[in-house]
Amino acid sequence: MKLMIASDIHGSAYYCRKLLEAYKTEKAERLLLLGDILYHGPRNDLPKDYAPKEVIAMLNAMKNEILCVRGNCDTEVDQMVLEFPILADYAVIINGKRDIYATHGHIYNENNLPPIKDGDILLCGHTHVPKITEHRGGEKEPRYTYINPGSVSIPKEESHHGYIILEDDEMKWKDLLGKVIDNYLLR
Repeated sequence: MKLMIASDIHGSAYYCRKLLEAYKTEKAERLLLLGDILYHGPRNDLPKDYAPKEVIAMLNAMKNEILCVRGNCDTEVDQMVLEFPILADYAVIINGKRDIYATHGHIYNENNLPPIKDGDILLCGHTHVPKITEHRGGEKEPRYTYINPGSVSIPKEESHHGYIILEDDEMKWKDLLGKVIDNYLLR
């Protein structure tokens, strides 16, 4: 399965449009959104072309291709206008030899692990910073890989506006033009 993974659109019509153009170019089977879809949040400046109603229309048009989890800026009001589920705190995707635990990152994260097992992937957004860390585990903690795609609209720490493509055992971080920034082979 080929998944496009993205997080933190924060109501930017401009960057949502770029993300969906990349989705079509990538020919991914599903778009997995890790939360913070419509609202920019009180700690962030307004993103370019902040227009949540436009984002709603763009995403609702492809509602059958989207998997989504709730971010800290997503609310019941957002669910009333979006035609796909957004209020789950996490999703578990069975992916061959490992499970993918997808969450926003404000509840479950590297410091507060969900119920994962050895070899699983913990996907989080929230920080707006792309990251991958292999946790070796130990006596009381599983061995897992933490992966963050960064932010579509408000990247931090001089990172890129981008997403991840997961296909088979390979992850590629890309900018919104499709340029590969980094890649990683899952073990």
